Amino acid sequence: MRRTFIKTLWVCLMSLIGIGFLLFFLIWFGVIGYSPDIENLQNPINKTASQIYSADGKIIGTYNADKANRIPVPYSKLSPYLVKALVATEDERFYEHSGIDFIALGRAIVKRGLMGQTSAGGGSTITQQLAKQLYSDPAQSTTQRLLQKPIEWVTAIKLERNFTKEEIISLYLNYFDFLHGAVGIKTASNTYFNKEPKDLTLDEAALLIGLCKNPSLFNPVRYPERAKQRRNVVLGQMLKAGYLSRTEYEENAAQPIVLRFHRADHKDGTAVYFREFLRQYMMMDAPKKADYPSWNKRQYVIDSIAFATDPLCGWCKKHTKKDGSFYNVYTDGLKIFTTIDSRMQRYAEESVYGHVAQFLQPAFNAENRKKPNAPFTSELTPEQVRQIIGRSIRQSERYRNMREAGASPEEIDKAFHTPTDMTVFTYHGDIDTVMTPLDSIRYYKSFLRAGFMSMDPHTGQVKAYVGGMDFEHFQYDMVMGGRRQVGSTIKPFLYSLAMENGFSPCDLAPNVQRTYMVAGQPWTPRNANHNRYGQMVTLKWGLAQSNNWISAYLMSKLNPNQFVTILHKFGINNPDIYPSMSLCLGPCEVSVGEMVSAYTTFANNGIRVAPLFVTRIEDNEGNVVAEFHPRMSEVISSESANKMLVELMAVVDEGTAGRLRYKYNIPGEIGGKTGTTNRNSDAWFMGFTPQLVSGVWVGGEDRDIHFDSMRMGQGATMALPIWAYFMKKVYRDPSLPYKPTATFEIPEGFNPCAKDDDGGLGIEEVYE
Repeated sequence: MRRTFIKTLWVCLMSLIGIGFLLFFLIWFGVIGYSPDIENLQNPINKTASQIYSADGKIIGTYNADKANRIPVPYSKLSPYLVKALVATEDERFYEHSGIDFIALGRAIVKRGLMGQTSAGGGSTITQQLAKQLYSDPAQSTTQRLLQKPIEWVTAIKLERNFTKEEIISLYLNYFDFLHGAVGIKTASNTYFNKEPKDLTLDEAALLIGLCKNPSLFNPVRYPERAKQRRNVVLGQMLKAGYLSRTEYEENAAQPIVLRFHRADHKDGTAVYFREFLRQYMMMDAPKKADYPSWNKRQYVIDSIAFATDPLCGWCKKHTKKDGSFYNVYTDGLKIFTTIDSRMQRYAEESVYGHVAQFLQPAFNAENRKKPNAPFTSELTPEQVRQIIGRSIRQSERYRNMREAGASPEEIDKAFHTPTDMTVFTYHGDIDTVMTPLDSIRYYKSFLRAGFMSMDPHTGQVKAYVGGMDFEHFQYDMVMGGRRQVGSTIKPFLYSLAMENGFSPCDLAPNVQRTYMVAGQPWTPRNANHNRYGQMVTLKWGLAQSNNWISAYLMSKLNPNQFVTILHKFGINNPDIYPSMSLCLGPCEVSVGEMVSAYTTFANNGIRVAPLFVTRIEDNEGNVVAEFHPRMSEVISSESANKMLVELMAVVDEGTAGRLRYKYNIPGEIGGKTGTTNRNSDAWFMGFTPQLVSGVWVGGEDRDIHFDSMRMGQGATMALPIWAYFMKKVYRDPSLPYKPTATFEIPEGFNPCAKDDDGGLGIEEVYE
């Protein structure tokens, strides 16, 4: 009987071993569960964030499936304290096993499984935990978790066969989620201590490693005392393992927790608007008309043009990986090398913030205190204001959520008039307050918005991109997303058409107000001033003074259809531009990005260059999978471009942009154009040097939000100073290649007044 019992036990044992080997075999070859293949094991980095590099070699951000700034750190850049703390706490025999610690596993089975001792410790090694992070989905039950364990054992063995111990440690720390968006040790070090991982002190490293047991339970932000106790447990394990002396342990265990906490977010860092634009641009699907609302068919046309003509637009949906699947910026670990210069980006952000937040906004707030309709213009009636606010309510997330929940119009109206606790944005930091949702709409509308872009006119490389004032609170991108009326900044395109049709800067035009018949209706353009009224003036003077009467006169001598055609050649893709006389004053809506690209024509000998945002993309193995080159097209002849240079430099030297010289003291050759639309709704400045073209727009969220005074609302006050501050910063930086001594390539002896025939005026006749 006893022999039979023993034999039965041996049969059961051998059967279990056989089943175990069979299970191991089936898992190893992927018959049961998911076991990563060799390629995936050797390239686990393909699940890390894609990294965005600036032109000067800085990492300016990442794209992650979990929206966190995970940036891999090699083992050589880890603090030794991190490594010792991790091994001592999580896997004391890490350097002795090959993925599975059978001693710890046996102890866990006996003490935890059979004897119920929850404090006996677990059996998972660092390698098994890494396998769980990389390849296991969250278990929905204890049974499912038990089934995952054998798969993780197999995966751990495979990891050990493909990676060194140092690589496994760095992978583990790069993948772990330390809470608050801090995924990976680099972001965690910055989030909690504002340091690089290599610079962590002993107690700081122990605190972070303590989170590996349960980050929510030992969260140092919410539970500092609990986190301190866990940190000291880690220090105790390091003492036990021989990594610390008793003195080191006691000194560090007595240290208080001192955090320099900053919540990590994929929206943090520099060039946030640019990074978000780039993400959407690269991931764009082929536009389908049905996906666009009826009121936004214009955007369908614009997106279709970009998708068809720009290789970067929709790049991820146009190219596939080795396995045939499309690229994904969230999961494929791409390295995206952009044209943004981190120094110039910083100067641009400082210039926009300094002028708008610190000068314009206080002045606008002061003006609003006198307006019953604030922040809207006093020229609106109360009923018009109610209509605008009503549209904003219906476009709000609160309204949509309440409608979807079945709330009645009365309930929604009551909710918008009920004071609520909320956190709102200020330029001095977010504050907690109480206000109605209706008041919060007006509050956020009271902030002025801005857009700025700077690019190289010869290569198209975009060097700086500021889409707004604060991405977290104002996410609408005013560089490539927003489109506003351009006002007088359209006039150089009209003058270019005139130059192409035989005009010269020295030709004369009557400086008088006239009425023109447009589609059977009289149209009488107005002008901001009456300087030299009734005189014959040159076209050069007319553009320098941004004279509307001269522009209207020119338009009457040209074909409006030709004007629309040349606008499209300049890269203005708005399909709604209607050929009319009034088009010469800029009622059409254009983005800052399109305007900057258009103005490269004047600095590039008549050749327009499209914005170039990325130079190359590398995959997670370092292979170059895409390269991008300048896209150029001829818009006007080189002779016309030189004539336009003469006229646009006069805008700065003797016209509406003169304060660049007498107030901001910007040296060197500069061309530019100010722009202000009706009622000061939109303020523009387009400025360029031989090496850089930059554009600025400033205005309100709605066109009826603006300064009522021309003194404050004009482009020369609202937008031009941003350009000036930016260029002063650029010129002061000796590490940048941009110098005020650069000159435009105008041929020696060029006569801007020369005519192709003998019928034109000479320059002497004009100025007599």
